[in-house]
Amino acid sequence: MGKPVLGIQLYTLRDCCNNPEGFKETIEFIKNMGSDLVQVSGIGRDEPISAEFQKSVFDATNVKCCVTHTPVERIIDETDEVIREHKVIGCNCIGLGWMEEKYRDTVKNIDEFLNMLKPALEKIKANGMHFNYHNHDFEFKSLDNGQLLFDYMIENTDPEVFFFTPDVAWIEIAGYSAPEYLKKLEGRVDVCHFKDYKITDGERKFVTLGEGAVDLKKCYDLCVELNIPYIVYEQDCDWVDDDPKKATELSWAYMESISN
Repeated sequence: MGKPVLGIQLYTLRDCCNNPEGFKETIEFIKNMGSDLVQVSGIGRDEPISAEFQKSVFDATNVKCCVTHTPVERIIDETDEVIREHKVIGCNCIGLGWMEEKYRDTVKNIDEFLNMLKPALEKIKANGMHFNYHNHDFEFKSLDNGQLLFDYMIENTDPEVFFFTPDVAWIEIAGYSAPEYLKKLEGRVDVCHFKDYKITDGERKFVTLGEGAVDLKKCYDLCVELNIPYIVYEQDCDWVDDDPKKATELSWAYMESISN
């Protein structure tokens, strides 16, 4: 069993990646911190950052992209171009960060969502790639048949192409065990999201890794056991001193400490 490669989800640093120059500086910051791996998500809000530019930065820094978060509309309507872009940046995993609320409540609606994806998934599979779905907590609510939405997705998707990016904090926020779901997803995880949180005065707050309620060491050891290739740190908000780079440095140090 090899150790997972540790990396950083750029969504954590999205405010630093609003244009090509900011993207370049952020990748250099991550490289200098000691990581060679990122997930591309939430970048280019002020100015587009082309796949070709991303590749040039990745090549210059020897940093790899393990997965993306790509809008569902692009995955469905621009499948060929999305595949091309992923090939340019050397990324084999096309990720989706969530689903719209209208698909979450009934079997009929989730089937509509899954069927809508099928033509794109066929092309993704034919190109030797994986589709990766990232969970929040809403996937752990029951459908009208009484089954958890997440369990329904696991059972009714193609295990050869429909993979998952389990977010350990969101699973536990929903009241379920992250280690149990990592086991349930065995063989269908390219990337695991490490996130942490705590409840203070009844309010949920995201925190740097190791400061909250999630047993990340147990999750790490299980990722090793299950041969999960990549683990990336993600923190949506609530950064230390409102500074995502400081939070990233602290969380990176924690990830390194539990991986030794």
